[in-house]
Amino acid sequence: MEILIPILTLGFLGVIFGIGLAIASKKLAVNIDPRLERIHGLLPGSNCGACGGAGCFGFAEDLLSGKAKASACRVSQEEVKERIAGILGQKLEKTAKLVAVLHCNGGKKVKNKFVYDGIADCVAANLVLKGQKECVFGCLGFGTCVSACPFGAISMENSLPKVDPAKCKACNKCVQACPKRLFTLIPSEQSVVVSCRSLNMGKDVKYVCPVGCIACKICEKTCKFDAIHVLGNLAYIDYKKCTSCGGCVKVCPSKTINILAK
Repeated sequence: MEILIPILTLGFLGVIFGIGLAIASKKLAVNIDPRLERIHGLLPGSNCGACGGAGCFGFAEDLLSGKAKASACRVSQEEVKERIAGILGQKLEKTAKLVAVLHCNGGKKVKNKFVYDGIADCVAANLVLKGQKECVFGCLGFGTCVSACPFGAISMENSLPKVDPAKCKACNKCVQACPKRLFTLIPSEQSVVVSCRSLNMGKDVKYVCPVGCIACKICEKTCKFDAIHVLGNLAYIDYKKCTSCGGCVKVCPSKTINILAK
C-alpha cells in the first residue's frame, strides 16, 4: 500500500503533464508554410548571401514574407526563378545578368616598393603601408578574391586575378573581399572595361605603372556615344550608353582600356 500511493501519484502527474504538453503544443505551434520547403529545394544552396538574405533558407523566408523577389537570386537559372515566382503567384521581373570585372592591369608591370614577408593575403598586406606595390591603388596579387569566390570563377594569371564570365554568378564576394575595391559588377553583354583605379595625376601614374590611366581624355574625345568621361584623373564608362564599339580601346595610349575575353 505504501508503494501504491507514490505510483498512483506519479501516474496522475504524468497524465496531467501530458495533457498540458498536448495543449501547449497546439497553442504554441508555429504554422510552417508548405511552400517554404518547395522554394528552398529549388534554390542553389550556395548560401552566398548575394541576395541579401541569411543564406538560401533565409532568402526563402524573405520571399514568402514579401521582403524579397525571386529575381534577387543571382545564382539561380532563369527557369528556376520562374518556377519560384510561380509558387509565389508572382510574375518574374527580368534583370540584366551581371559579371565581375577587375579594374587593374598592372600585375608584374608594377614594381614592389619593399619586400613583403607577411601573410600571403591582400587584406593583411594592405595593412602594411597600403601594400608592397608602388601603385597604392593596384592589385597586390595574393589572390584573396580567388579564395572568396564560392564558384571557382576567379584564378590568378600573371599575378592578376582573371574572372571566368561563364562561371561568375555576380555574387559580389570578390567586390567585398578586395581591399583595393578593384572589382565591380557590370552587365554581362558589355565587353569594354577601364583596367585601372588610380586617382593620381598622369605623371605620377606613369612613374609607377606603364598601363595605368593618365587622364589624357583621348578616350572621352573619341567616344561618339558620350559613354566615357574622365573624372578625378580616372576614366569611367557609362554602360547605359556604351555600345562596346571599341573606339576608346584603340586610341588609349596606355592600353588601360581593354576588351574583355568572353
